Amino acid sequence: MLRIACPWCGPRAEIEFSYGGEAHIALPEAADALDDAAWAQYLFMRTNPKGRHLERWVHTHGCRRWFNVVRDTASERIAAVYQPGAEPPEDAR
Repeated sequence: MLRIACPWCGPRAEIEFSYGGEAHIALPEAADALDDAAWAQYLFMRTNPKGRHLERWVHTHGCRRWFNVVRDTASERIAAVYQPGAEPPEDAR
């Protein structure tokens, strides 16, 4: 089980959190002009790397706030936790 350090509540067990997908996905410009294929690309297609991955998590059974995590998908090691809107730490990328 992972221990995830919520930026507001501190380290907690993984069962208190919910995964929210890949971090730093920007809404396409002129979104109202996108066709169905482009919307499908934006909504459903994500990277699935083996190694470092930038993710969004929410502290569902705690403060209910969203935050970002840099996690290695192969080892499950969490390299960094940072607040939404911030860039990932340089040494954790």
